[in-house]
Amino acid sequence: MRILKDFKVPNFKFPKLKMEGISEIDEETIEQKPVSKKKIKYEAKDYQTIKEIFDEVTTKFQDRPFILEKFDHKEPFTEISYGQFRKDVIGLGTGLIKILNQKDKRVVIIGENTYHWYVSYIAMLCGVGIAVPVDKELPANEIENVVKRSKASAIIYSTKKKEIIKKIKDNLPEVEYFIEMNENSGIDGRDVGANYVIEQGNRIVESGDSTLMDITIDPEEFKVLIFTSGTTSKAKGVMINNKNLSQNVNVVGAYVYINEQDRFFSVLPLHHTYESSIGFLLPMSVGASIAICEGLKYIVPNLQETKPSIMLTVPLLVENLYKKINANIVKSKKDKLVKSMIHLTNALKGVNLDIKRKVFKEIYENLGGNIRIIVSAAAPIDPKVGKWVQDIGISFLQGYGLTETAPIAALTPEFDPRVGSAGKAVTCAKLKINHPNEVGEGEVFIKSDTLMLGYYEDEAATNEVVHEIDGERWFNSGDVGYLDEDGYLFITGRSKNVIVTQNGKNIYPEEIELLLGKIEEIKECMVYGKEEEGSKELLISVKVIPDYEKIEEKHAKDLSEEEIHKIIWEEIKKVNKKLTSYKAIKNLEIKKDEFEKTTTMKIKRFVELQKDKK
Repeated sequence: MRILKDFKVPNFKFPKLKMEGISEIDEETIEQKPVSKKKIKYEAKDYQTIKEIFDEVTTKFQDRPFILEKFDHKEPFTEISYGQFRKDVIGLGTGLIKILNQKDKRVVIIGENTYHWYVSYIAMLCGVGIAVPVDKELPANEIENVVKRSKASAIIYSTKKKEIIKKIKDNLPEVEYFIEMNENSGIDGRDVGANYVIEQGNRIVESGDSTLMDITIDPEEFKVLIFTSGTTSKAKGVMINNKNLSQNVNVVGAYVYINEQDRFFSVLPLHHTYESSIGFLLPMSVGASIAICEGLKYIVPNLQETKPSIMLTVPLLVENLYKKINANIVKSKKDKLVKSMIHLTNALKGVNLDIKRKVFKEIYENLGGNIRIIVSAAAPIDPKVGKWVQDIGISFLQGYGLTETAPIAALTPEFDPRVGSAGKAVTCAKLKINHPNEVGEGEVFIKSDTLMLGYYEDEAATNEVVHEIDGERWFNSGDVGYLDEDGYLFITGRSKNVIVTQNGKNIYPEEIELLLGKIEEIKECMVYGKEEEGSKELLISVKVIPDYEKIEEKHAKDLSEEEIHKIIWEEIKKVNKKLTSYKAIKNLEIKKDEFEKTTTMKIKRFVELQKDKK
């Protein structure tokens, strides 16, 4: 929903790699007998509600760390236990019901990834009312609109959002309370501190009140309202229930082994279902811990300090990590050696001898030392990047889904990954290709227990995408792809982005963008059909943000715009030779400002194209 006008991938800095681990590999190491491994048991769970998960794990793992957060950049990370989390959730939930009278009402939650966000979300899911997670990057007028559209009676906000809340407060007379996270102040008109509500709630609980935990949750009842990012159109409100969310947790276990020893690294925004479901509810369900990244520019030092084992990310971030690490390998003049060791370690792994963690020890140390799984979702990724992650010994998994599927519909199994695929349908879902063309491509339809109830106050929009087929509800994802013979899904484009030529050929921009993304001189690009005056045919065009640092490194300093255009155009012509003629790029535009993006870093094509029309 949010347009990230100024989003820039941070300049990750890694120390020069010596790759000393490679030189330590000798015949004795290679000839050692493979260590027998205990067979991992993959199985889906059967939780019905998030409250059920919360009650079970916070009791079982009460002394284990749950949330790690750096409240002061100069101080170490603070560890908060499951037991403390349980106490704070029950305290807040009880206080919201008993003191602020918010039972069965709608509460907006807005702020950066922080401990009180987690507490607020679970308190709502445990029975207070309907949670409305909102993008912290929205401008004041859009926050105001979301509050009004959702009919929220309270707003829980982080201290960093205090000034923006002040601006809209007078325009929201219907809001009964403005609750500031990590604040101790008592009730002052409509203002109150979250810590005060928690403290008062805990006193009520200590007196013998068990109102919150006595509430019975209907798995099918509307409990979360999330507004979509609106990549191609106006944002819609997605209505989600406990069943949708708990099934996300249930099905991942059948494909990926996660336990209480794992630590997730939280870098994506919590208001998005990808992070709140898979990056929060999933690790909570097994007693794992979550380390909260301070911000994009702190990714590397935070990884090294918290040493996570699992990181959820999006293509833009993992591709940049890949580029920076490999650039350092080249600077260290170890690139040829690394490539040869990748081949060797792959061969050894084929005979059940895995020495990758020893060989590529320095790369692991740059990422904290314990990374074993990287999950990429939200957009297609260059398969070369995924393969490299696998080649250095890290499991590279891809997930697929939308806000409407809360979000997981498909996932690559840890035991049988297919780099380039978006995964197989999870155990509570089915995928099918609607009206496939001659090569098996068509719109991806999803039937899943994670499928939303519908769009909020918009039955017409719901009926446009949810279709009853043979008595079952199928969701038209709007994505285009195909299924291989083993049921793995491959996304090739998005139907709403499709460029249709005059002779009926369909061109999916994402397919071409992946090829263009391999050009070192291109930082980001967007392929689209440009309307030409006096012509019915669309001109296949690309907007490009140049990688000026790479251009300077490979070509020369202080080049003119015309010279940069020529350099990039020559590279595009090479890509054109790999494309069928009707897909070839005919027009290049150098873009001087950043692309407007959603919070999952997808380019908002709809907005970018509207700019051209204006």
